[in-house]
Amino acid sequence: MRARRPAGGSGRFAALHNRQYRLLFIGGLFTFLTMQVAGIARAWLAFEITGTNTGLGAVMLAFGASSIIAIPYGGVITDRFSKRNVLVAAGLLQSVTPLGLGVAVATGTEAFWMLLAASVLQGAMISLLAPARLALISDVVGREAITNAIFLSMSSVQLARVAGPAAAGALIGVAVFGLAGVFFAAGVLGLLSVVLVIGLPRSAPLSPSGRSAMGDLLDGLRFVRSRPDIVHLLAVSLGVVLIGFPHMAFLPVVAEDVHNSGSTGFGLLNAVAAAGAMIGSLALANVERRKLHPYQVRSAVAFGISLAVFAVMPDFYTALAVMAVVGATSTVFQALNNSLLLTMTPVEYHGRVQSLLMLSFSGFAIAALPIGIIADAVGIRATLVGLGVLVLVVMAVARIVEPRRLGEETTL
Repeated sequence: MRARRPAGGSGRFAALHNRQYRLLFIGGLFTFLTMQVAGIARAWLAFEITGTNTGLGAVMLAFGASSIIAIPYGGVITDRFSKRNVLVAAGLLQSVTPLGLGVAVATGTEAFWMLLAASVLQGAMISLLAPARLALISDVVGREAITNAIFLSMSSVQLARVAGPAAAGALIGVAVFGLAGVFFAAGVLGLLSVVLVIGLPRSAPLSPSGRSAMGDLLDGLRFVRSRPDIVHLLAVSLGVVLIGFPHMAFLPVVAEDVHNSGSTGFGLLNAVAAAGAMIGSLALANVERRKLHPYQVRSAVAFGISLAVFAVMPDFYTALAVMAVVGATSTVFQALNNSLLLTMTPVEYHGRVQSLLMLSFSGFAIAALPIGIIADAVGIRATLVGLGVLVLVVMAVARIVEPRRLGEETTL
């Protein structure tokens, strides 16, 4: 097994004392900004070309479907090849896509099929970038600092959620910059993330050589089946994420139909949720390892309760306050679940296990469709209350069937 360097510090920002982690952290921020900025630009261009919600939905569907198909293989590739090389290759492809769309917009040759192709490629790239980055973080900082490193990384994701869409939306309306300039900016941010990752050492692949990609995938599934504690964590994530996280798709309805706050209210709800998530990530950045599982359970319960409370808030400003709690608790749950899985999984399976975890996050966009149908029938308030209650039911069942060994450190 490879030796891993300690973080080299203590406290809330301990992992940042590690130079290699700092490169990953800053590079990750550029990667997440690329995703956010490019996503806003693609959505705007889709609406310009088609003028319909169907066009917007098709672009989002292409991204989601591609990521779901690619995710299992993203984990295999992460465990099969150097994680640094995977990040470099995926980062380059992620950068080329918005640069190409920028050229098309600048020359007046843009077409809807280009957006679909770009969404498919971007969905595939995130399926490589996410498991490779998380697995490499574990390699760089070691198990002692993995929780701190993940929480700090989650804070950078939320910072990108706040800054990326706001900057992209503002710059699209600037004549000297415009939509093409936003695409170019996204591409440059992606290239900067690649430059930072290149500075990391090349890690050797951990997966046994001579085995097919499908063999690696099946081996990962066999490993997971042999570990009831890991199966439990993946199942809990699947339940909480598929049931609770689709609430994000209905924030425009909450803003417009429930609180009459329009697009401004929609933007505020998203910004407050991201800000709450960032604060929650930093607040628990130095949580002790023995508290990971108890806090994971409490954060999921708090998420379910706050989501139900958010649904019944009588005015917009109280809804904003509760939405900050929703954002914080949902993100903390996600980070704690990631930390538990990484500390309990042997290094050679990190990529494949993280890919299985990502399936729930790619799938909740699809779950939003049947939930939307229910919301149209019974109302958005009742639906969100129901989602919050179901999250609590998932956690109650999870506690009843929880494996005894969960939370114990059983791997090196």
